[in-house]
Amino acid sequence: METKYLLAGIGISLVFVYAIGSGVWVSNAPGWYSSLVRPPWQPPDYVFGIIWPYNFVMLGIAAFNVAQSLNRTQSITWLIFFAASVAAALTWAYQFYVPHNLSIAAIALVIAALLTIPVLYLTFKASLLIGALLLPYQIWVIIASTLAWGYSTRN
Repeated sequence: METKYLLAGIGISLVFVYAIGSGVWVSNAPGWYSSLVRPPWQPPDYVFGIIWPYNFVMLGIAAFNVAQSLNRTQSITWLIFFAASVAAALTWAYQFYVPHNLSIAAIALVIAALLTIPVLYLTFKASLLIGALLLPYQIWVIIASTLAWGYSTRN
């Protein structure tokens, strides 16, 4: 029983690392970012303020639910893929906003999107409802990947 709470705590901690880490780098270069040529399919800025809090909350709920519902091996597998996807997403944020390596950033985000597939699969295995509620995260990471490529090819 204690292992399930430890795994849930690790997963929720990863969500905090993801939220805080990406926030630090994203707010690092507002002037530079506004000078970029945006892809025409980029949603309005307010959408980012809606989707990211939702995604972070759902990732935390998924982390807890997976740890409580799946066996230890499956929960650890979820954590490994989630940690790898967080690392890739944070690599995107850093590469995009700090040294402005747009191509490397785009590659990192595509990797994050691919690593999120097993996360979503295992979340669905734990709970159809929570898996469905986590689908917007997968969709958003895919959209973000296309945006990253769009920025990379336009700037």
